[in-house]
Amino acid sequence: GNFLSDTWRASSQEETESDSKVSQALVRSFSTSARSHLENRVAEKQKLFQADNDLPVHLKGGGTDNALYRLTMTLTLGGTAYCLYCLGWASFPHKK
Repeated sequence: GNFLSDTWRASSQEETESDSKVSQALVRSFSTSARSHLENRVAEKQKLFQADNDLPVHLKGGGTDNALYRLTMTLTLGGTAYCLYCLGWASFPHKK
């Protein structure tokens, strides 16, 4: 082989080795062993949300869900009322 093909082959091999090291580092950082401190609670959440307790799904999470639902509804209804008020106010002439 000539100099150019030998140089290309060597640099190509170096890139492949560094790509391999990067791949290994990425796999290692996203592997399950890196997340071992988090516990899998899917099964208990499934039991909670699939329980037959006549609650709508958006309230099955407990008190926090209920508070968030009430806050959302209050803001939605309040905003709707305020929009209607502003629309009514803007639809009539004003004295200057």
